[in-house]
Amino acid sequence: MNQRKKTALVVGSIKGIGKAIALSLANNGVQVVTTYWDWPEFLPDLKKELAATGMPHLIIHTNLLDNQAIKLLMADIQSEFGGLNILINNIERGGWPLVHGEYDQDQWDMEVATTIRAKRWLFHEALPLLKASGDGVVINISSIAGLVGRSGPAAPFFPDAYSAMNRGVSLLTETWAREASPEVRVNELMIGFFETRHGPQTRGWQNLKDSQKRALMNHTLLGRVGKLSDIVSAVMFLINHAPFMTGSVIRLDGGYVLGGEKVPLMPKGIL
Repeated sequence: MNQRKKTALVVGSIKGIGKAIALSLANNGVQVVTTYWDWPEFLPDLKKELAATGMPHLIIHTNLLDNQAIKLLMADIQSEFGGLNILINNIERGGWPLVHGEYDQDQWDMEVATTIRAKRWLFHEALPLLKASGDGVVINISSIAGLVGRSGPAAPFFPDAYSAMNRGVSLLTETWAREASPEVRVNELMIGFFETRHGPQTRGWQNLKDSQKRALMNHTLLGRVGKLSDIVSAVMFLINHAPFMTGSVIRLDGGYVLGGEKVPLMPKGIL
């Protein structure tokens, strides 16, 4: 995909995964629109780092749980850049069971609204712009919580509503790929445990017992949490090197879903 004069919307980009993707795109010549709602203390660093790329960009404070705000966001993108080529659908929120404990209704509703409802309306409102580009790309960022739920070593990390909504994202990825074709490719990056998402740089990690951390690593074939660079590489692959891929899910989890079971040598047999 030729990135010259392309425009990307990266939501959830005040820090962590979204920020890393936005900066990588900008450093590769893409005009970037970033959004944030909370964590304003990270805004000065984002402004400084995006400015250093030398690329035109927007940083928009908006509540993506408000459908009208999403409409206004698309209007701002159209007005400023004339269109949209890439949507990085990175909005989600899930409170660790270890941190939040038992659900109340507000926590449950927030996880549902953020993890799947906002993703749907972002795609819906962005689709006309993406189709008009003739070569659009959507990447839904999801979690292996949708496969493993609150079980095994992942139990302290993945709450039930968050897990259920992430399973739903995969269905929407397939539906949206059909809806958006042939002008737009829609794929999903399903991630496991990463530095800034369910990993050492997130709230709750320090409250894990050493035995829980070891269990997590022992269950991960590659024996480590993911790095931001791992996600950025996968995103750039989907944008630039997968022109015949749509409706697909790439699982980027270091082998967590497969588990830490080892494959023994073939036995000698009895014949």
